[in-house]
Parts: sequence; C-alpha cells; structure tokens
Amino acid sequence: MHFSKMTRFPSAEDGLKAVVDRAPQAEALAASWIQQGRPYGMLVYGMRRRIATAAVAVLAGWLFVHVMFGANGMVVYKQKRDDYRALRKKIDGVQQENDRYAQQIQGLKTDQTAIEKEAREQLGYVKTGEFVYVPPTPAKPAVPANHSAKR
Repeated sequence: MHFSKMTRFPSAEDGLKAVVDRAPQAEALAASWIQQGRPYGMLVYGMRRRIATAAVAVLAGWLFVHVMFGANGMVVYKQKRDDYRALRKKIDGVQQENDRYAQQIQGLKTDQTAIEKEAREQLGYVKTGEFVYVPPTPAKPAVPANHSAKR
C-alpha cells in the first residue's frame, strides 16, 4: 500500500499559526486604509450638522410629497370628498323621487280624485257629456331636393 499520495488535512493549530503569521500584514493594511480614509472621516465629522440638516430637509420633502400626492394623499382625499358629495346629492335626489312615487302610489290607493286624474291622463277616459280635444299630429318636414341639405 502506498500512503504517500494521501493529503494531510490541516489541523486547527495550523490555521491559528497562519493567522498569527499574517497578523502584522493585516494590521499594516488596516492602518494604511485608516490613513487613507482619515481626511474623509474628518471632512464628514466637520460637516455632520450640515449633513443632518440636509437629511432632515430631504425627509421633510419626501414626507410632503407623500402626504400631498401619495395613495391616500390630499389630492386623492379631495377627489374622493367631491365624489362623496356628488353621490350624496344623487342619493338625496333619488330619495326625493322615491318619496314622490310613494305619495303618488298612496294617493292612487286611497284618493278617488287622484285615481280619476290618472284615468283621464293615462287612459284617455272622459265623463259623459265631456268633449276631448286631440291636437293634430304635426306634419313631417319636406324631404330636401338634394342631399347637401342633410349635412
């Protein structure tokens, strides 16, 4: 048997040794990054109030746009309020018409003069000795001689 081709798995100590061996290089790399980023950090630190003010202004602007034009914003609210008023007005009109029809039905059930009035108007009934005047139907307008008058 040949065991020479078998690879050896690294142990935990080998991994720790590799980390310890490379620690100075990692510290040097981190220090160089800190040195490169320090001017930007100082700039941001010096402008922190301006950045905070700008962030609050952007937030307030976004909030204003959302309140005015969002899914339930003021523009949509006013449109829905107008729709509600129009529908309420239509409902009131239909309710009045319904009440009028209910009174008319009640009158036809109980009032003899209302029954007589409807019989005269709708069915053309007359009492004995009365004459009904029926206006003549209007004559049809003359057909134009040429087709240009139809336009």
